[in-house]
Amino acid sequence: MIIRFRYGALALTIVRAVLAAQPSAAPPVSAPLRELPWGQLNFLHTTDTHGWHAGHLQEPSFSADWGDYISFAERLHERADEEGVDLLLVDTGDRIEGNGLYDASEPKGKYTLKIFGEQDVDVICSGNHELYKNSSSENEYYETVPEFLGNYLASNLDIIDPKTGEQRPLAQRFKKFTTKNQGIRVLAFGFLFNFRGNSHNTVVQRVQETIKEKWFQEAIRDREVDLFLVIGHVPLRTQEFASIFKAIREQQWDVTIQFFGGHTHIRDYAKYDSKAYGLESGRYMETIGFMSVTGLPTNGKSISMYRDAAAPRAARVASPTFSRRYIDNNLFSFHQHTNLNETTFPTEHGRNVSSMIASARETLKLDRAYGCAPKDYWTNRAPYPSENSIFSWLQDEVLPDVVLDIDRADVPRMAFTNTGALRFDIFKGPFTVDTTYTVSPFTSGFRYIKDVPFSVAKRLLQIINQEVPQLWPASQSFAFKGPVQSVQASTRPVDEQLFLANGQMPLGKHHAPDHDAELTPGYTTIDDAGSDGDDTVHAPINFYRVPNALESRIGFPPAATEDSKDSADPVSVDLVYVDFIESYILLALKFLGTDYAEPDTDVYMEGRDMTGLIAQWVQEHWKC
Repeated sequence: MIIRFRYGALALTIVRAVLAAQPSAAPPVSAPLRELPWGQLNFLHTTDTHGWHAGHLQEPSFSADWGDYISFAERLHERADEEGVDLLLVDTGDRIEGNGLYDASEPKGKYTLKIFGEQDVDVICSGNHELYKNSSSENEYYETVPEFLGNYLASNLDIIDPKTGEQRPLAQRFKKFTTKNQGIRVLAFGFLFNFRGNSHNTVVQRVQETIKEKWFQEAIRDREVDLFLVIGHVPLRTQEFASIFKAIREQQWDVTIQFFGGHTHIRDYAKYDSKAYGLESGRYMETIGFMSVTGLPTNGKSISMYRDAAAPRAARVASPTFSRRYIDNNLFSFHQHTNLNETTFPTEHGRNVSSMIASARETLKLDRAYGCAPKDYWTNRAPYPSENSIFSWLQDEVLPDVVLDIDRADVPRMAFTNTGALRFDIFKGPFTVDTTYTVSPFTSGFRYIKDVPFSVAKRLLQIINQEVPQLWPASQSFAFKGPVQSVQASTRPVDEQLFLANGQMPLGKHHAPDHDAELTPGYTTIDDAGSDGDDTVHAPINFYRVPNALESRIGFPPAATEDSKDSADPVSVDLVYVDFIESYILLALKFLGTDYAEPDTDVYMEGRDMTGLIAQWVQEHWKC
């Protein structure tokens, strides 16, 4: 396949005539693009959008909003119909928690549930974030499932019906359909990884148990299928997808399988065999995944040749061709991939949804500033600890100022939080209501264990960061870790400083290598098909590992002097932690030989949460 690069007329300059749909969004930047590899059956994929449906207002690479994506999908549907090929849209969950558009409303999701539902998604499933609370899982049941009735799949997920108290599937288990133009017969499933942190009103069955059930075994034996479509809020390189792949292959060794994954917030493309591939499309509306498959039977034809056991093996096996592209979510990419411009690209539907988003943002006052950040603070693009690390800022400046229960003010305390509590970078400039939720979207409060011996407490961080991931199931460790881009780092042989597709920085001045001097920094993905998957050609960026958790020591006695030689260590401390990680704290304490359990814990700073405390700190310390 020949790759042709296309440059805008004003290459590498801001295209100021092409304004993003949201009034306060940064305009996109033109850059060399790889074309979309259209095929017989094509897909657009979103995952882990986490409420970022207004786009990234401070990052030109990702400044398109959900309305722009709707226009993009409609324009690609037009092209597919003109060429007689098919286009399907897929979403693999975690649509909530992580942005003010979702989190700042009362009730949460008041606007985003409707905004997301404006897109015509052909196959959709739940993520783990939809299931942490009764209210969010009931939103799925009462609103999202009906909105995508027949397209929402819940192969291993049940809900306790709020009205009857009966356990029932959240949505249908699987779906069989024939594509519009090519007549490709598709059998689709929708899975969730083996998640155990869900609220008590949902039931997640282990994937390995689900695939033994009669309905699944009957479905994968269906011989009138041209392609198995397995979507899931599941990382591509996990036992869950491996088990599904193995189960299908045991019954149908020659049928094409296309996987779509999620959860780890990375761009990734995995090969299972010559007729089975998987795509994962990033996070936070940074990426629109594009996938194509060519070489499938059409309208039921040629299928008998593949299934004729008497035919020679070479005749029975026809290997399809798979291609992928990770599209930077901005209007420059959208215009180039549709051969349209700012006048001809938007559809009426897309414009209307962009207006819905703008109206919701205005109602929620998301642009109101609490203060102004003096510089950029990075989750993974600065080493920890360092003055530019957001985790060093939290540990050294924020937590010591805000972790204080007035009733225990005279007791030394050690405050612990998982790095995953901070989800995104802080950019120099206004720190707004929206920023608060993009940085810390969770409503986690604080709990504590009083009077823990310091000799035990001082060993806790090392145990959490080095031992707990081995003691806890892998699927739960994902939830504990910091920004989960680090998961990709852990699966590849890399140095501490990584040059992978694990983050983005605002497009502007950078320190790229000389040979990349004309490229903007961004995603430079390496996957099972090589290094040409990103639609936009970028210079690589630095990426650093972060620990699972961090601690702040607060209210400790002054350090001992040379003259006194007295120890500055307290005998005991209040062990304070974000309530989300309580199970890990207790597990680590047991590992240290103690018998602390849930009855020994209590609320600390009742009514306060990380999000509110960060906003308070910014108001008091960062003036504009």
